[in-house]
Amino acid sequence: MSKNINNSRKRHFRIHLNEERTAYICLIPAFLGLIFLTYLPLAGVFGISFFRWTGLSSPKFIGLNNYIKLFTTDPYIKDSIVVTIYFAVISVLGSMIYSLVIAMLLNRKVPARSFFRAVFYVPYVLPAAAVYVGWAWLYEANFGFFNYLLSKLGIHKILFIADSKYVVPSLALIAVWLSGNLIVIFLAGLQNVPKVYHEAAEIDGANGWQRFCNVTLPCMTPIIFYNLLMSLIANLQIVTPALSLTNGGPGNSSRFMTYLMYDQAFVNNKLGYACAVSFIIFVIIAVFTAVLFGTSKSWIFYEGGDEK
Repeated sequence: MSKNINNSRKRHFRIHLNEERTAYICLIPAFLGLIFLTYLPLAGVFGISFFRWTGLSSPKFIGLNNYIKLFTTDPYIKDSIVVTIYFAVISVLGSMIYSLVIAMLLNRKVPARSFFRAVFYVPYVLPAAAVYVGWAWLYEANFGFFNYLLSKLGIHKILFIADSKYVVPSLALIAVWLSGNLIVIFLAGLQNVPKVYHEAAEIDGANGWQRFCNVTLPCMTPIIFYNLLMSLIANLQIVTPALSLTNGGPGNSSRFMTYLMYDQAFVNNKLGYACAVSFIIFVIIAVFTAVLFGTSKSWIFYEGGDEK
């Protein structure tokens, strides 16, 4: 009897060991991808930031001089950090609210629902050049569509991307319009909210707003966290609007950190200095990510009760 029990235990142990080995083998491609596509390039950027290098000449080791120059004599870095964070905050908040509202509307039984889902997702997959050419026409100061509407309403024209007060909100509006991927993810999350919770709340007399606040939002918090994190990381690295529409202007009001990095690397040929800017961008993103993960346990609801 004891011999059979021991044999059974050994068999279960071998099965468990084989499952663990299989799991580790399946994770090898993921580890290789992280190492060669993330960690090694990041280490390379950090290493190059200690050199003066144009990409053609021999690199010269200068230690922390790039970082010292960045925060002591660079006239753009402080404004660039402020503008980047300002853009990211309003873009993320706008995208989250817009995407959740549209997803809730598309989750209802309305005619041609699939068509409207595709319509709101299409902007996300359009070529960036086509998108910004179209928005440049909408924002045009004299003959743009938005200023045409304002003139019909008797409102003075607005220099959307030629005025430092309006350029960042105007670019953020484009980012909000392009958030079709967030809509799709929110829509998938809404469809997975258990209907039994809504039915129970309705039986208890909860109205639509109460069901949204006490049922839908808590069940959606993991999805909200994911979209918030991905949107924040993407918008902190924004560069295409500045390259396509504003060239960092007017003044320095849209000189995002990624545009500053591009300018130093490909216009001034200062690759070491550009890598220092790039590493500062990484640090800023890491700080925001750490704050999000650090506060997530206080507001994310897991249906199974496991918050680890």
